[in-house]
Amino acid sequence: MTQLTINAGQYSEKGIKEQNEDACGIRIPDEAQLINKGIAIAIADGVSSADHGREAAEACVTGFLSDYYSTADSWTAKNSGRKVLGAINRWLYGQGQSALSGQGMLTTFCGLILKSTTAHLFHVGDSRIYRLRDGDLEQLTRDHQTWGGAKKAFLSRAMGADSGVEIDYRSEPLEEGDLFFLSTDGVHDFISHKELKQLLTELRSHPERAARTLVTRALEHGSHDNVTCQVIDIATLPCQNQQEFYQHLTELPFPPALESGMILEGYRILRELHASNRSQVYLAQDEESGEPVVIKTPSVNFEDDAEYIDGFLHEEWAGKRINSNHVLKIIEPKKPRRFLYYVSEFIDGQNLRQWMNDNPDPVLDEVRRIMEQACAGIRTFHRLEMLHQDLKPENIMINKDGVVKIIDFGSTRIAGIQEIASPIERGNLLGTYDYAAPEYFINQPGSNRSDIYSLGAISYEMLTGQLPYGGALSARALKRVSYHPAHEINNNVPRWMDAALEKACMIKPQRRYPLLSEFTHDLWHPNASLQSTEFQPLLKRNPLGFWRGSALILLVINLLLIYQLLK
Repeated sequence: MTQLTINAGQYSEKGIKEQNEDACGIRIPDEAQLINKGIAIAIADGVSSADHGREAAEACVTGFLSDYYSTADSWTAKNSGRKVLGAINRWLYGQGQSALSGQGMLTTFCGLILKSTTAHLFHVGDSRIYRLRDGDLEQLTRDHQTWGGAKKAFLSRAMGADSGVEIDYRSEPLEEGDLFFLSTDGVHDFISHKELKQLLTELRSHPERAARTLVTRALEHGSHDNVTCQVIDIATLPCQNQQEFYQHLTELPFPPALESGMILEGYRILRELHASNRSQVYLAQDEESGEPVVIKTPSVNFEDDAEYIDGFLHEEWAGKRINSNHVLKIIEPKKPRRFLYYVSEFIDGQNLRQWMNDNPDPVLDEVRRIMEQACAGIRTFHRLEMLHQDLKPENIMINKDGVVKIIDFGSTRIAGIQEIASPIERGNLLGTYDYAAPEYFINQPGSNRSDIYSLGAISYEMLTGQLPYGGALSARALKRVSYHPAHEINNNVPRWMDAALEKACMIKPQRRYPLLSEFTHDLWHPNASLQSTEFQPLLKRNPLGFWRGSALILLVINLLLIYQLLK
């Protein structure tokens, strides 16, 4: 199975200056992070007019190369890079403000993340990233400069210049044989585009020599600045055909059928809790600690289904990265596994469907408390750039102490994983349609608002016993369905709370709540803006006025017709 590999070289000199205020670095992580996070490359040019340009450049490069790998594996490269650079920028600005001089810590920055088959570029200032492909050298970044008198350029954007910074970002598909060139202005300002292309083409198989040669050539051409550059050759890209991918997935065989009393790698099976055509769930006991646990095993119906096995593996992957009292906890097995399964905590309680059956006429505050906890759990997914995508009463548990926990990560979409090349399509909706957001039915991508819709629909059903649009949606039905006011079904539901449910369940995602916290707040507190008439037709907000107006219009029309006949 081919991995992403590069041949790289870099070189930096102070040139004619007293000290080198440039910085650069490359980090190639171990195999797991290479897959999940990729390779990080960074270059920075400390602003010479600042008191601490050299320290700023070093802080940017070292901070980016270390902190990027500390971000969540589930985050996209774009989100990770921007979060890290935003934090570094705030630190630089704060340090600069506390310095005696007002110039502070300023630097340009270029970052390159090579993840799977995509290059992610981050850029601030006038350092540059180029790409040589098929004999064509292209500058991929745009200099942030303004021009003053005597045709002199000044930086218009730099790291550390303000508490916030606009970071240019773009992504480009990778091809084997691509050559990336990163440089500070002490190099690219003193080598013509033609010569740069020629030297990179001639020396592409020797990146280290290429970097040294380009630095030397810039100095020969009269560079009066620090000179730093990096040359990155894309040697191989991750490439898996379906057979290789399946072989990797099936390194662990499916476990045999399990029965009470059997022992699976230190876990004694007590009884089956649930079984479907997709998986089996067992109550078991950890023989070492005596603690009850739950074991989930894949169904033998899917032993040759690569997409299913990949999804099953990512259930555990996602669960291990979520730490919330309101989300099912995944337990790391104490022994090396010889079979495909995963272990989770045992929740002693009932699912929300059972609770709804037991409470057909619930107290409003109980509904609010349950939904508040469910939203807290899903908020943890969203902070990790994950979408649950299968929220339904059966996937919400309430333990004997009243603590609500989200379970089942089988349909979870993980933004960071979506960036990793695979011969199968990941992130498809696998859950029930009853609570699925409308956008899924017209093949639009989901967002955090899709999970908000599902939670809104569940809240509505808890209060009314029905779904907000009368039943499951479909692509054909979206244009003709209308929201059924919850207060008309259950007169205990105040209109202001119904307005919150309606906003959560809007057909168009952009009209729903953007954040779960706003939804939970409005379940407890009247929101005056939702009681406006912005989205309500006249017939709905004032039926009497509608019919009076209609009658008046008809009367006028009839009088006009009579007048025409009598003329």
